[in-house]
Amino acid sequence: MRILVVEDELASRKFLSHMMESYGQCDSAINGIEAVTMFEESIIKGEKYDLICMDIMMPEMDGQEALKKIREIENKHSILPKDESRVIMTTALSDPKTVIEAYYKGGATHYLVKPITLEKLNSIMSEIGLGV
Repeated sequence: MRILVVEDELASRKFLSHMMESYGQCDSAINGIEAVTMFEESIIKGEKYDLICMDIMMPEMDGQEALKKIREIENKHSILPKDESRVIMTTALSDPKTVIEAYYKGGATHYLVKPITLEKLNSIMSEIGLGV
């Protein structure tokens, strides 16, 4: 499985990447702009990311905007909804507006509130059908 971890904070990025390594090959991006670029390049190379773990609050381009662009790229490349990359949005925010934005407007697969633990992550991975 190919995984893209998108997190602007270095410690969080390394921590999440380390946890995700047991699930597959991990690449990382430091903001939404880099994530969108890496995602489109992965499709062009025929090596699409299966899973994206992306922080919502980032400089340059936040996770919500990046997710919308990623879904547009999938649409442009005729990727069917059943074949879309699964996206877990990560954030310190748990307010209902943010959850609605991530799920219904952005097309997130799941939502993970920080602090992230291995137990929470494993549970979500099982829920979305990517558990070990």
